[in-house]
Amino acid sequence: MQALKQLIRRRSYPRDSILASIPTAQPDNFHHSFPSHHLSRLTPKRFLDWPQFSNKEAIAKERARINDEMKRGYVADLAEIKQHGGKVSVANKVIIPAMMAVKFPDIQVSFPDGKTMKLPIRISDNAVDSEKSSVPKASLVCLSFRGYSEKMIDSWSVPFAKTFSNSKDTHLYKVSFIDSWFLCLPPIKHFLLWTIKKPNQNENNNTLEARMVYSFGDHYYFRKELKLENLLTGYVFLLDNFGRIRWQGFGMATEDEISSLLSCTSLLLDA
Repeated sequence: MQALKQLIRRRSYPRDSILASIPTAQPDNFHHSFPSHHLSRLTPKRFLDWPQFSNKEAIAKERARINDEMKRGYVADLAEIKQHGGKVSVANKVIIPAMMAVKFPDIQVSFPDGKTMKLPIRISDNAVDSEKSSVPKASLVCLSFRGYSEKMIDSWSVPFAKTFSNSKDTHLYKVSFIDSWFLCLPPIKHFLLWTIKKPNQNENNNTLEARMVYSFGDHYYFRKELKLENLLTGYVFLLDNFGRIRWQGFGMATEDEISSLLSCTSLLLDA
């Protein structure tokens, strides 16, 4: 059980297991065409989806994806981390105007108790007043693709939770991505969720509860839509009640960036 916990925290898959899942009926130099540091980005299960190769459009799409993923990998991500500590970009200083804001892509997530939901929670066009009132005015969604970024996420979520502890219109989600095909198998997935499920504890009344959720499966197109390349850094997005991105931050938070996040959140709550 301890080994599985360590594996889910890494949220990566051993290279030897990945290579073992690739069909062996390939030329001798097949493995040399896929550098090891790129393999972590290619979901092993995709190599087994042979029926899709009868579709020319699927072949072209898959080839484009592999070429894109091969352009960078763990080495490039680590080089960026060493260069600027995961600060791939500077956080917004002011709130993004509603007319210029883009919508956060939908993503299915699972809670440790097995329940699932779709993020973000947003007001739909045909929602009635009672449904609108249940949608938070501001949601901070924190994304972590590898365990390395957990401290980065905490640098944003902890001060955010303390500041808006008494706000019922504020939600905080910490999303961990798990893309290993083995860990995504239903029995393994349910077991992992069970192992990380914590008993009910008395929450600190002075702290906003962070909802820990997990996204299982391939996240390539989700990342592409948000233009997320480095899997070792942390990403945080402040969303309004329509699911639009009104502010975003990266890597470790600075005091000025935290101040900006809290200010933009207050503006959404007062709107």
